[in-house]
Amino acid sequence: MKTLTATLLAASLCSSTALAQTPAPTNIIYLIGDGMGPAYTSAFRYFSDNPATPELDKTIFDQLLTGMASTYPDDDTWVTDSAASATALASGTKSYNGAIGVDPQQHPLPSLLEIAKQQGYQTAMVVTSQINHATPASFLAHNKSRRNYNEIADEYLTNLIKGQPVADLMLGGGQQYFIRQDKDLVSELKQHGYQYVDNLDNLAQLTRLPALGLFGDKGMEPALGSRQPLRLSQMTEHALRLLSQSPERFVLVVEASQIDWCGHSNDISCAMAEMTDFAATLELVKAYIDQHPNTLMVATADHSTGGLSLGRQGVYQWGAKQVKAVTDMPADIAASLQARPKAMTSILAEQMGLTLNPQQQQQLRAVIDDKEQLEQALKRRIDEASHTGWTTTGHDAVDVQIFSYGQGSALFNGHLDNTEIAKALLGLL
Repeated sequence: MKTLTATLLAASLCSSTALAQTPAPTNIIYLIGDGMGPAYTSAFRYFSDNPATPELDKTIFDQLLTGMASTYPDDDTWVTDSAASATALASGTKSYNGAIGVDPQQHPLPSLLEIAKQQGYQTAMVVTSQINHATPASFLAHNKSRRNYNEIADEYLTNLIKGQPVADLMLGGGQQYFIRQDKDLVSELKQHGYQYVDNLDNLAQLTRLPALGLFGDKGMEPALGSRQPLRLSQMTEHALRLLSQSPERFVLVVEASQIDWCGHSNDISCAMAEMTDFAATLELVKAYIDQHPNTLMVATADHSTGGLSLGRQGVYQWGAKQVKAVTDMPADIAASLQARPKAMTSILAEQMGLTLNPQQQQQLRAVIDDKEQLEQALKRRIDEASHTGWTTTGHDAVDVQIFSYGQGSALFNGHLDNTEIAKALLGLL
């Protein structure tokens, strides 16, 4: 394994004159919108616009945009997965799809959080996926495959810096991986001094670091239709509160994990709900930096998902109002339709803002007994009504955006590769 010192030396050798002349920020907040390609931020602009104002309103993404980044993995496919891209964003090194914090030869790569912890920073990870999912795992563990969820969770207790787990704070989902028949990792973390809660309503019970919050069996519940739709913002706010209690510097990594899941599902309403939560998180971080100007925020995406297009099949139109009218996840609407098939007209009007003709209603009734097919049919109706297009249920190779604010933000202007984002942050450490 490369030593932390060697990694820092490599980062400094790769640094530019601008990096050498940039005062290091006291704190770093690194945000990743999983799957958030440029079409998502464009859609969010139209989705969130206030129709009462004469001009199209700028979003927080528009205000903070500073550059673009390439995301390709260590081969000639050009299309990355979350593990390879997160490994690049965490370590500054390209690797293969599926790699968790290892290089193409499966040698461990020291991550930003590991190096920060070694240097005395407080470290934190906040996500809406399980905390051992591809992106957080690439900052906290080393494994040949992202699919080895139990092994990755185990490593959170064996990959120690100065005798402690890498992250002083972990918030997200993943209960089934940390409380298993063969192991109770939560109890082991408590032995390392971690406070623990398993209900987001009890987040305030985490009063000091180190701390752990697991708020879902796997990932947390989606934002759309949730009674806590801004759960990422809520967790980030509490993380900043805990991190700010100490005079020590900190590095906080935040992932809006489920934008990607909505993209894989080709679900535009789901995606806009997740984007709303991520936008609220960015607003919160910007406000924090305005009060703590020695802090740097860098935000980007690991890749783009779904090949999203605003407009489809030759129609020069995109229906943001239609997308906004959807109040629940298609799976929940499908369950309502199955429970009350005779109330189809009122359910579709109330939960989707749709009025279907008799032929369209008959198409839904034809699949009413198959929840998966019914859910897919509902998403197609939303896409048709809003003129939303998708080209894939996977990832694409489109460059993603970079957003930055605070001390050192000028280092992230223009076009960078995802490895260069990590190298700049490592250089600032």
